[in-house]
Amino acid sequence: MTYAFRLMASPVGQLKLVAHGDSLAAILWEHDRPNRVRLAPMIEDGNRPVLVETSRQLNEYFTGTRRVFDLPLSFQGTDFQKQVWQALLTIPFGQTRSYADIARQIGNLNAVRAVGAANGRNPISIVAPCHRVIGASGELTGFAGGLANKMLLLSLEAGQTSLEAAHAASEPAPRMSEPAVRLSKTQPSQPSNPEPARGTQASLFGN
Repeated sequence: MTYAFRLMASPVGQLKLVAHGDSLAAILWEHDRPNRVRLAPMIEDGNRPVLVETSRQLNEYFTGTRRVFDLPLSFQGTDFQKQVWQALLTIPFGQTRSYADIARQIGNLNAVRAVGAANGRNPISIVAPCHRVIGASGELTGFAGGLANKMLLLSLEAGQTSLEAAHAASEPAPRMSEPAVRLSKTQPSQPSNPEPARGTQASLFGN
């Protein structure tokens, strides 16, 4: 099946939406590292239905009217990576998990570092919310889209910034060598889905 892409302007920079057949295969950042996500050669096709629908749902997300995406996804990676990426899909809107939480959820407590590596190679950014994975101490660790964009997405989900503020914040992201940002944690809230059973259930910035 042919890979096709569509470019989309957003508050976090230009996004490259990639389809594999009738499914969404990737959402890549404007300044994504080469080969972070390995995909076959592709053609530009802005009219591919799944890409049009992805663009629509992302716009709803950025304007605060969508919390859950409903798209057919096609993850391309190893079995372990797919486990991690599927776990990302279970993190509720406005909440975070640590790498240890994800390792526990997939049943491999010794795989924290491997979880971090797989998280960094998540091909379907935003929809598979790798931005909701933070350090155990609340630290915003490295992010393919840049730490400024990670903070912006978390702030949008916490209802602490408007779309206008999002556009203003979508300047070039800080270099990855800059000190990591820390989130101030509040008393954990309980999501409707208790998985992972012993995982962090912290809501961002409080409710």
